[in-house]
Amino acid sequence: MRHDKYKTDIFARRAKKEGYPARSIYKLQEIDRKYKIFRKGDRVLDLGCAPGSWLLYVSDRVGVNGKVVGVDAKDIKIRLKSNIVFIKRDVFGLLESGLGELKEKYQVVISDLAPSTSGIKAVDSEKSFELCQEALKIAQKVLLANGNFVCKIFEGKSTKVFIEELEKKLYFVKRFKPKAVSKKSKEFYIIGKNLRVT
Repeated sequence: MRHDKYKTDIFARRAKKEGYPARSIYKLQEIDRKYKIFRKGDRVLDLGCAPGSWLLYVSDRVGVNGKVVGVDAKDIKIRLKSNIVFIKRDVFGLLESGLGELKEKYQVVISDLAPSTSGIKAVDSEKSFELCQEALKIAQKVLLANGNFVCKIFEGKSTKVFIEELEKKLYFVKRFKPKAVSKKSKEFYIIGKNLRVT
């Protein structure tokens, strides 16, 4: 248990040293290195982007000809680069808001959305599932054919249902737990690649 906490602290200290507001950067970095999520010039939608570590990482990965649009109800803690757009808004009802940025199509949608945890695992996992469903709903509207989708979820009774739903919509679906996630945490990520054309 102490080893797991020490590992967590290592990632937090490293993030601070490297100029990222949160250790979640290393979760996305490992996912990207393993599954090749981003390419130069991509347009990326980042749901649940606060405090902004993923925005910074994606900004560098897609380059000056790419773009990353972040959405969160909370404020971000980074300085915006020229290829970053931030929308302060709850994801629920986002598609109905008529925001110009979401009229574009994206090569990638990533979601680090998480509920305010209650400590009751069954409740928290169900709230996580609802956020994942909303993220997928948004992804289906804005993703280009063969686009990629990465989504955080808490292990629970609805996890299998969500994965089966994704398998109908993407050619490649894999569950993955990055090293920067605590071993005792119920959190993991679902990697979806190559959105099916319907």
